Amino acid sequence: MYGDAATVQRILTGTGDTWAVVGLSNNTARAAYGVAAVLRRFGKRVVPVHPKAEAVHGEQGYASLADIPFPVDVVDVFVNSELAGAVADEAVAAGAKAVWFQLGVVDEDAYGRTRAAGLEMVMDRCPAIEIPRLG
Repeated sequence: MYGDAATVQRILTGTGDTWAVVGLSNNTARAAYGVAAVLRRFGKRVVPVHPKAEAVHGEQGYASLADIPFPVDVVDVFVNSELAGAVADEAVAAGAKAVWFQLGVVDEDAYGRTRAAGLEMVMDRCPAIEIPRLG
């Protein structure tokens, strides 16, 4: 497992409240939509990042992390593992503080690069599962 309990807690409670969710669209059947709703319920600002750049949950969407005109604290990644490493690299370039790869998203090389760049990182976990565990 990549990202111990202390790292999970730091990201969820101390890293900041602006989360860019890569892969978030208005498709309510997708996991990203439901997880974004949970993050919002727990006080996070959720910024959609998707090629369509559509607004989701009332927040303006952007086609890429580089297009977001304000700082992002955490980048939550809902793309497949083959694409996730490039997103992690974009998160580093964008100045994010942390990267979160969702359940089933694994790229050990990206994990190493992201941690080496000084960012917190969690991989193969879901914040919507972890937040309620914080109490």
